[in-house]
This record gives sequence, structure tokens and C-alpha cells, in this order.
Amino acid sequence: MTVLDVVAAENKTIVKPLEGKVAIVTGGSRGIGAAIARELADKGAHVAINYQSRSDAADEVIKDIEENEGSAIAVKADVSNSQDIADLIEEVKNKYGKIDILVNNAGITRDRTFRRLSEEEWNEVINVNLNSVYNTTSAVINHMLEQKSGRVINISSIIGQAGGFGQTNYAAAKAGMIGFTKSLALETARNGITVNAVCPGFIGTEMVQAMPEDVLSKVVAKVPMQRLGTPEEIAEAVVFLAQADYITGQTINVNGGLYM
Repeated sequence: MTVLDVVAAENKTIVKPLEGKVAIVTGGSRGIGAAIARELADKGAHVAINYQSRSDAADEVIKDIEENEGSAIAVKADVSNSQDIADLIEEVKNKYGKIDILVNNAGITRDRTFRRLSEEEWNEVINVNLNSVYNTTSAVINHMLEQKSGRVINISSIIGQAGGFGQTNYAAAKAGMIGFTKSLALETARNGITVNAVCPGFIGTEMVQAMPEDVLSKVVAKVPMQRLGTPEEIAEAVVFLAQADYITGQTINVNGGLYM
């Protein structure tokens, strides 16, 4: 519990540091994205949850948020399609009037050793994981520049820093997000916009939990904290960056000490 939480409890008031802010979370219907959406809403933001195919999962996140007196909508869009993203941004602006926070979280894996990796598998991962960041950010950046404030938070990965066997496509996309973050931060800092990246380590999502038990045990054994991270721990880092005024161009590692 933070100092603010203690003060709020004592005064019987609820502190909502993101009250009135509007956030978009791509890939927000499951896993890390869903945890981010819930945490942003819990801190007072109106949240637009982007999904591509799992409307039921998006609706479940919205139900959770609304039960906690939060505000959220679900918007279907293919993040690799620039027109879909333009429509998504327009829908959110029409609903809430502005956009303050963009969380680029959507991502897929198509793991295969490079000599077996097809062009289609390469392009699919680059389009969803990296080109989507261009699509979403280019669609909101002028709006943020006009309002002289904004937060762009890119969910990269430890794989973009350290590499991963059979993950040249995924590593390239996630490393690209870090370079994008640093460059855009330089361009927008004087306009009240911060651009940062969060690099999760191995997090207890469905994808990681589906690893064979012996493989997962070896992964955990390499983590100094000797456990997987939780989606909620990634969400905490995102909320921190959403509130930070003097942090930009940074990569925040949430990996239990696995990569330093």
C-alpha cells in the first residue's frame, strides 16, 4: 500500500490519480493488456480496450472494470491495418473527446529458428508487433501535440534486449520498439509528451504457462527472484509511467532481475 493509499483510507476518500484521463490499450482483452486496462481504470482513467477477435474476453474485462465503478469501452481493430486504427482513434475521440495515454501492447509470436522461418511468419510478427506502433502513434501524435500533453507507453520485451532462440522476428520487432521509443521521446519532449517502454521478463500469462513443465522450470531457475512475474506487475509500471512528468525515452525492466 502506497502513502497515497493510506491517506485515502484515513480520509475515507479514493485517490484517482488518472481521473478524467483517456487511455487506449491495444491488445487489451487478455493477459498483460487486460491487467493494464484494469489498473488504468482503477486509477480513474476512461479506457478503450482494443481487441481483434475475442470480443467475449474484451467484454469480460469491461465487466470487471464496471463492477469496480470504472469506465471502459471495447473497440475492435486490426492494429496492423492503418485504416482500422484511424477508425479506432476516431471512435475513442468521439466517445471521450480526447486521448491522453496510448499503450502499445498488442503482440503475437511465430517462433521458429531463422532457417525455417517463412517470409509470411516474419512479416506477420513485424506487422502486428512493430508496424502497429507506427499506426497507432501516428494516429494520435498530432492530437497530443495540440493538447501539449500525452503519454505513449510501448510494451516491448526482455527478448528485444537479450534475444531469444527461435525468435528473430519477435526480437527484431521488440528491439525496434525500444529504438522507436527513444527517437520519438527526443522529438516530443518539449511538447509535454513522454514516450517510454516497459520490457517484461517471463510473465505468468497463458502463453508462458503453456510451456512444458520442464522448460518452464528451467526458465524460473534463471530468474534471480525465482518466480514468474504477474501481469499486474507490468500494469503497475505502466500506471507509474502514465503519471510521470519527467521520465521520457526510458526502458523500464520488469523481469525479476533476469536481465540487468
